[in-house]
Amino acid sequence: MKWCCALTPVLLAAAALPARAEVLPDVDSRIESVTPRVVAWRRDIHQHPELGNQEVRTAKLVAAHLKRLGFDEVRTGVAHTGVVGVLKGKRPGGVLALRADMDALPIREVTGLPFASKVVVDVNGTPTPVMHACGHDAHTAILMGAAEVLAGMRDRIAGTILFVFQPAEEGVAGQEAGAQLMLKEGAFSPIKPDAIFGLHVEPGRVGEIDARPGPMLSSATGISIKLKGRQTHAGRPWEGTDLVNLSADIVKSLNTIAARQVNVFEYPNVVSIGALRAGNRSNILSGEATLDGTIRTFDLARRDDLKARIRTTVAGLAAGYEAQADVNFEDVALVTGNDPALLDLVMPALKAAAPKGVNTDALMRGAAEDFSFYQAEVPGLYYILGSTPPGIPIEKAPTNHSDSFDIDEAVLPIGVKAHVLTALKFLDSRAK
Repeated sequence: MKWCCALTPVLLAAAALPARAEVLPDVDSRIESVTPRVVAWRRDIHQHPELGNQEVRTAKLVAAHLKRLGFDEVRTGVAHTGVVGVLKGKRPGGVLALRADMDALPIREVTGLPFASKVVVDVNGTPTPVMHACGHDAHTAILMGAAEVLAGMRDRIAGTILFVFQPAEEGVAGQEAGAQLMLKEGAFSPIKPDAIFGLHVEPGRVGEIDARPGPMLSSATGISIKLKGRQTHAGRPWEGTDLVNLSADIVKSLNTIAARQVNVFEYPNVVSIGALRAGNRSNILSGEATLDGTIRTFDLARRDDLKARIRTTVAGLAAGYEAQADVNFEDVALVTGNDPALLDLVMPALKAAAPKGVNTDALMRGAAEDFSFYQAEVPGLYYILGSTPPGIPIEKAPTNHSDSFDIDEAVLPIGVKAHVLTALKFLDSRAK
C-alpha cells in the first residue's frame, strides 16, 4: 500500500493549500443537542450486544434512525446485517464515506456498569456471553449522532455522504464477513466514495486524537499449519513421528524468522503461534498436529516475504522428521493508516474536534482492522480517540477486548464533532 500515491491530483492540490481551522458557529450547538441521545444509544447498544453477522437489533435501530432523518436512501441487509445510508447535500461536490462497526465479542462482561450486558447466546450448542468489549457500541452511536447533525446541515454539504454501518469487523469463523463482504455486496456501488473515514476508541487521554501519517495498524494474516506423521507409543518414539517435537521446532524457528531473518528496523513484524494441538494421551505420540497463529507487520511486501520464509522453513523441518506439512495463510486485514496528503487536508478539522490536540507521533499498533480493505479501494483516514474513564491511569486502563473495557462517555461528542468537521472539510475541498 503506497500511502503517498493514493490521492487524486485534485485532492493533492487541495491538501497543499495552507491549513486553516474553521468551525461552523452552529456545529457545537447541534452536537450539544444530540449528545444525550448519543449517550442513550451507546448504553442501549452496549446492553444489547450482538455477535458478527447477527447485529439484527442494532441494524434495525440504525436504519430506523436514518429513515427518520429523511436520508435519500437507506439500504439494509448488506453483508447480512449492514446498513448503508445516503445523504445528499444541497451543493454539488464529491462523495465521502463514514464508517462505524457494530459487532460485539464473545466475552462475559465484568465492568459492573448499570447497563452492563447480560446477553448469552448459543454458539454451536455452547451458551456464550456477549459484550461490547472493543467500543463498537460507541462507534455506532457516534456515527448515528453525526448523521443527525449532518442531516440538519444539507445546505452546507457539498456532495454526498455515505454512512456505512458495518457488521462483523471482528470476523466470523467459517463465514464471509465484514468489510470485504460489504464491498462484495455493493457498499460502494453504485455510489463510490472519493475517500472513507473511520475512528476507534481506545485507552488514552479523553480529548486527544491519535492520527499518524502512513501505517498505523498492522496487517493481520492467519497461519494454519497441519502436520501428519506415523502415530506410535511415546515410549518408542523411533517407531513413529514425534510431531510434538516438530511443532516445538517450528515455533522456535518462526520466532527466529521474525527476529533474525528480516530487518526489523525497517518494518516491525511479529510471527506468533497462539494455538498448538497434538494428541490426547501422555503415552501416545499423535499422528496429527495443528498450529495456528498470526503474522503482523506494516508492509505488505514484508508480509509476503514472511509467508515465503515460513513455508520454506516448515517444509524443511517436516522433511527432517519425515512428516507431511500443509501450510496455509488467510489475510484477515491489510495495513490500516493514513494517506499523508489526506491527513494534512483534514488536520484543521481534527484539531478543532480534539480539545487536547492531535498526536501525529503516535506509535504504530499491532492490532488490525478490516477498515483496511476499504482503503485498498479508496484513500482513507483512520484515527484513535482517547477514551479512558476518569480516575484510571491510562497505563492501567483495561484495553480493548478486555472483560473490563469501558469508556469515558465524554468522548462521544468529540467523536461526533470529528466526523462532522472532517466530513465538511473534505467535501469543501471537492466542491464544484
